[in-house]
Amino acid sequence: MNIRRLRPTTALVGAAALGLTTLTACSTNAGDGRTDGKLDVVASFYPMQFLAQRIGGNAVHVSSLTKPGVEPHDLEISPRQTADLSKAGLVVYLKGLQPSVDRAIAQAEPKQVADAASYTSLEDHGTEVEGEHEHGGEGEAGEAGHEGHGHSGDAAADPHIWLDPVRYAQVAKGVGKALEKADPDHAATYKKNTTALVKELSTLDQDFRSGLKGRSSDTFITTHAAFGYLAERYGLRQEAISGLDPESEPSPARVKGLHTIAKKDKVNTVFFETLVSDRTARTLAGDLHLRTDVLDPIEGIGSKSKGDDMRANLNALRKALGAK
Repeated sequence: MNIRRLRPTTALVGAAALGLTTLTACSTNAGDGRTDGKLDVVASFYPMQFLAQRIGGNAVHVSSLTKPGVEPHDLEISPRQTADLSKAGLVVYLKGLQPSVDRAIAQAEPKQVADAASYTSLEDHGTEVEGEHEHGGEGEAGEAGHEGHGHSGDAAADPHIWLDPVRYAQVAKGVGKALEKADPDHAATYKKNTTALVKELSTLDQDFRSGLKGRSSDTFITTHAAFGYLAERYGLRQEAISGLDPESEPSPARVKGLHTIAKKDKVNTVFFETLVSDRTARTLAGDLHLRTDVLDPIEGIGSKSKGDDMRANLNALRKALGAK
């Protein structure tokens, strides 16, 4: 089964396909963190929302702090949202990705929290040296050339763990355990749903492994450095245009370096994403006479989002890397 994102205009269709319901506002009671007998779960952004809804199923109400179309890194928490956090039965988030969420959780002190970063390992995928071509090693043991996001906490840690199916499965198990602790009456449901989702992610991992065989290149160029874990998992090399900030402009030295990389590694595609401007990516592609395509970090929901992001990413990489 595909791991999908909901489009805001087709939320009901997506919900039917995945068993998901997408809410953008919290609906909590002031008492025990439940509404109509269901556990109120607040997720920080889409990948956490997805896990909470898939594992929680009909036993939970799930809302997201990050509204559709908002770049998660830019989120600012309102006083109302902070108050809602204090009432939630469980908060599912990724510490270090959204500083405003980290501060709000510290202030609200919700009853139960599930920090995705605590369920798997976070790594430093390196920072760009002006104009240099940084290549990582092959497979799981190597590091992809990658610029880490500047986040609170460990600024060198790359937070994009959900783009690696293996790490995402580890997080899913952790979220399942957190749901069991917060709502023991439905523990059997959470165990069953966790097992099913982990199985889907294992299949996705195998599909990436087989789908990227026989490729003619390992290197891909993308807007911002979100794909370090994915690159590391499957022996690829990520080269990001902006790196630290999806909206930032690359230095002249970085652009010159990307020109060299594209020619040396026979890159034929420059990837952009749906929640940030594609101007720089398209300019670079035009200068090099390369094609453009979407490689989605799946950080949030937007009107241009594809309905099948993880597998759409695989198909886009297969085409760009010449996989057979």
